[in-house]
Amino acid sequence: QVQLVESGGGLVQDGGSLRLSCAASGRTFNSYAMGWFRQAPGKERGFVAAIWWSTSMTYYTESVKGRFTISRDNAKNMVYLQMNSLKPEDTAVYYCATFGRGSLYSVRSYDYWGQGTQVTVSS
Repeated sequence: QVQLVESGGGLVQDGGSLRLSCAASGRTFNSYAMGWFRQAPGKERGFVAAIWWSTSMTYYTESVKGRFTISRDNAKNMVYLQMNSLKPEDTAVYYCATFGRGSLYSVRSYDYWGQGTQVTVSS
């Protein structure tokens, strides 16, 4: 089984920065990529970013391009999300997840999820 733990969330002002971390443990060898998703109150969980373990190829949703950077440390089984120039609309619970198969952009393609970490951006 896989366990994922997110950390690094918090309260930040408009324009500020946060770095989220995701620590993976357990049976992770069958996952080829990791993703970050977010869910705001009353909204569906949506894709933020993903990264391949083997190649470091990255993917982002359009609204965060140029502001967020996903990275990974394979040896530590860690994935990070550096978030700069944060906006109030970025406020959400952020989740990391292990990719199984299908589209990197779909929540249905991911098998294991962390509990989430709250990011709140004040205006």
